[in-house]
Amino acid sequence: MKIQKHFLAFLLLLVTLNGYSQSDTTQSDLAQITATLMDYIEGTANGEPERLRRAFHPDFNLYTVTQEDSLRIRSGEEYIQGIKVGEKSDRIGRIIAIDYENNAAMAKAEIIIPGWRIFTDYFLLLKYEGSWKIVQKSYTWTAYPTDVNK
Repeated sequence: MKIQKHFLAFLLLLVTLNGYSQSDTTQSDLAQITATLMDYIEGTANGEPERLRRAFHPDFNLYTVTQEDSLRIRSGEEYIQGIKVGEKSDRIGRIIAIDYENNAAMAKAEIIIPGWRIFTDYFLLLKYEGSWKIVQKSYTWTAYPTDVNK
């Protein structure tokens, strides 16, 4: 009976440790995805093009639909070239959602530019060679409300 109690305690400990091991990996991936998204958000807000290069896959593209209802595709490099080193912008960004499985993820962020627009960004990310990279961004926007102080 004593051996059964020890064996049961050992099994419980093993299951508990296995659970912690999985959540450490999960937390690690979630933290890495968050860091990649923050490189994008803070890199654009603070004029840090190198942070964008760290976040984006070299073949990264941005997709949106224009007001004329046509598809607009820009390369990531073209986007990064628009970010001037040290030039801060009045952008307020936040991550709304992250969903991932194994080495693929999707995320949603909101970028507010007061007095102009509110952007909703949708990202596809992949983990390869040990790090998460944004491989695609699709976005839309709405006009910033003019009556926010009422």
